[in-house]
Amino acid sequence: MSKHSHKHGNTEAQPHDTQYSAGESRQGQDSPPLDGETQAESADAGTAAEVPAAGAADREQKTAELEIKLAELNDQYLRKAADFENFRKRVNREKQELAEFANQNLILDLLPILDDFERAIKSAETSKDFASFYEGIKMIEKQFASQLEHKWGLKSFDSVGELFDPNRHEAIQMEKAAGIAEAVVKEDYAKGYLLKERVIRYAKVKVLMPAEGESPVPGGAQAAQ
Repeated sequence: MSKHSHKHGNTEAQPHDTQYSAGESRQGQDSPPLDGETQAESADAGTAAEVPAAGAADREQKTAELEIKLAELNDQYLRKAADFENFRKRVNREKQELAEFANQNLILDLLPILDDFERAIKSAETSKDFASFYEGIKMIEKQFASQLEHKWGLKSFDSVGELFDPNRHEAIQMEKAAGIAEAVVKEDYAKGYLLKERVIRYAKVKVLMPAEGESPVPGGAQAAQ
């Protein structure tokens, strides 16, 4: 009986082993779908690798565009800087020319006066007539002063007999005088001049100061010092 049981056991085991082998065979047949999923994953990995590469290309393109823009702005800056430097030089040149030729019209007005002086001198050399020469010089001086006053606003002012004014007079010499209570201009060594009512040269004068015991004005006392 034991032999029968042993034999029966072997008979039951064979189908079991055959079924297991068949299962293994089916698993082997199911392996191709697994290979397909692996290929899909590999394709996705390749696509993911292409994304950073595309981003790098975009960055390179933007960098190149920015470099071009920077070069254009730098060129514009250099042009503007050159234009400004040329403008500055032109303005300085015009200012210098203006300063050098500002008195051109005045000089043109003085040239006829200079011509009159030359003619007067030549006339005096030939005629030896002092009276005519003197009258000619006086006429030239009068014309000269008139032209400066009416066209340029320059005129002289008289000082003799006027009270001493430190804003108009420069005391060159002083002396004591009785009978006066304030400093008075006695003599005019060089006339003072106004340019459109503004003193541009003080008159150089001799001043009479009050004698001791007199009370001079503050301006006269200051001038005396």
